[in-house]
This record gives sequence, C-alpha cells and structure tokens, in this order.
Amino acid sequence: MIVVIIIAGAMFAAGALCAVYRIIRGPSILDRALAADVLLAIAICALGAEMALTRHTDTLVVMLVLALFAVVGSISIARYMAGQDAS
Repeated sequence: MIVVIIIAGAMFAAGALCAVYRIIRGPSILDRALAADVLLAIAICALGAEMALTRHTDTLVVMLVLALFAVVGSISIARYMAGQDAS
C-alpha cells in the first residue's frame, strides 16, 4: 500500500509542477487560466485521495471551496475574454 501512495503522490506532484510551469510560461491568459484550473483539479484529487486513505471527511469542505473557486475563476476569465473580443 505504501508503494501505491508514493506513486500517486509522485504523479500528483509531477502534474502540479507541469501546471505551475504552464502558469509561469504560458503565452496567453487562457493558457494560464487553464493551467490554474488543472492545478486546482489536482489539489482536489489529492485531497480526495488523502481522504480515502485516512478514511475521514474532514477536508470535504476544503474540496468544495476549491471547486467553487475553480468555477468562479473560469467564469470570470471567460467573461473578461468575451469583453476583450467585443472591443
């Protein structure tokens, strides 16, 4: 079981590092927004995996708040980009 935890942690870390690289390096705001959504999704999945391993639901509220931030952030960036295209 320890091997599975280490492999899952390494995969979450690799995905998070790739997302952070795209946030820093991304040529456009849409690339950065997508990478931020991916980073939030990785954080939510990591919290879900931690909850499954320890068999508790203490961080469920944190997962819901992260999901709310992801949705609100995506909607606000989409509205901002729509306003930029119109003008």
